[in-house]
Amino acid sequence: MAQKASKGGAALTHIGSSGEARMVDVSDKPATERTAVAEGRVVMTMATLDLIVSGNARKGDVLGTARIAGIMAAKRTSDLIPLCHPLALSRVSVDITPDKKLPGCIVRATVKVTGPTGVEMEALTAASVACLTIYDMIKAVERGVRIEGIHLVEKLGGKSGHYRAKR
Repeated sequence: MAQKASKGGAALTHIGSSGEARMVDVSDKPATERTAVAEGRVVMTMATLDLIVSGNARKGDVLGTARIAGIMAAKRTSDLIPLCHPLALSRVSVDITPDKKLPGCIVRATVKVTGPTGVEMEALTAASVACLTIYDMIKAVERGVRIEGIHLVEKLGGKSGHYRAKR
């Protein structure tokens, strides 16, 4: 089973010529600066958001714990996603903004590396795990919390250049 090109003409890089899953060989690619930003939302009731913002959640500092969980997740992405390369990340930040209009929290992860491959998966993993951590810390108060809209916002560097999601 040969790999097939997508509509844009690019072949799936994690599928070998016989259809087997494979890790992409990046040994010939130059190390360049690469950045990725991912975002997600955790939607809840206003009462639950007030608990988080006031610091009165029973499990403790929800936003601080979620930030650390997201950073740790970015660093462990290659342990979670089978075909990701382990990377020496130079920056991981997770910003969480309470938003009364949702109501809920907007989670934004930024990951940077100088290396031969991008950090999109690390940014997406950081945002996802930070959202999951918020859910875990407030689920006793509200089971109906929703995690929504996890997506790549922006990617800079590498052969494919700059990408920015359309609004």
